[in-house]
Amino acid sequence: MLKGKKVLITGAHGFLGRHVVRQLLSRECFPTAFHSDQFDLRKRRDVVALLNVTEPDIIFHLAAVVGGIGANRENPGKFFYDNAIMGIQLIEEARQHGGVEKFVCIGTVCAYPKFARTPFDESDLWSGYPEETNAPYGLAKKMLLVQLQAYRQQYGFNGIYLLPVNLYGPGDNFKPESSHVIPALIKKCVDAVRDGEKQIVIWGTGSASREFLYVEDAAEGIVLAGETYDGYAPVNLGTGMEITIRELVEIIAELTGFDGQIQWDTTKPDGQPRRCLDVTRAEKEFGFKAKVGFREGLRRTINWYTRNS
Repeated sequence: MLKGKKVLITGAHGFLGRHVVRQLLSRECFPTAFHSDQFDLRKRRDVVALLNVTEPDIIFHLAAVVGGIGANRENPGKFFYDNAIMGIQLIEEARQHGGVEKFVCIGTVCAYPKFARTPFDESDLWSGYPEETNAPYGLAKKMLLVQLQAYRQQYGFNGIYLLPVNLYGPGDNFKPESSHVIPALIKKCVDAVRDGEKQIVIWGTGSASREFLYVEDAAEGIVLAGETYDGYAPVNLGTGMEITIRELVEIIAELTGFDGQIQWDTTKPDGQPRRCLDVTRAEKEFGFKAKVGFREGLRRTINWYTRNS
């Protein structure tokens, strides 16, 4: 269904976006990427200009301002405004522009309530308030689901909404001030081994759990949905595998060769207590199932960081 289509990808130069571009190229379509210094999605005139230049048939909206717990705590206003305004304006201008056959919007697992039942089912999105440290980001992205569903109802605008769990893989963001948990832990362990350090400090208690999806698997799921899914309901993308942060640290320490002391800074927040998705709908609706095993994905990510740091 994507063959020969003009496809606009926001966030194409980001961690996930680069993999989505590769998937799209394999489908023989014509993906268009751009840099934020060319078109700023926070500015309406730039959004209009972008659509006029690219005339897309399909839009994949991946662009986002993201970060770990620390970055979310320091930038709640920016994370809310930038993510909300980019998506709201792009969806509205795409509707008005005409010719857009489909809008694929990437949401976030942070949209789920703090104490959602586990595994998270898509029907539980509105059963409570998100975890406080990333609520502004999660709510901003969740409003795009509301917008797409409203536009489908009123205008017949074909927009779908996907909820990928925490991503990881080669090319991830390893900057300490903004990285997520896996790249942050890999950096700590690999750097400690290189520098001969005998101790690393980890935020929280280690009791929180997370689910992780290898970035290439996520890209495949997103493109599969873009090809075949036209539903009203949001769809989780994940593996259905849950692991505690303490277990994660132990695995990464083993794979990186770090055998020193692990100190837990319990003055720092754990974030959401648990995260694990029900991935039934994705497999049923468009046949998506993650392929890369967790330890294999970690090995590839560690090897990439070791070679590139």
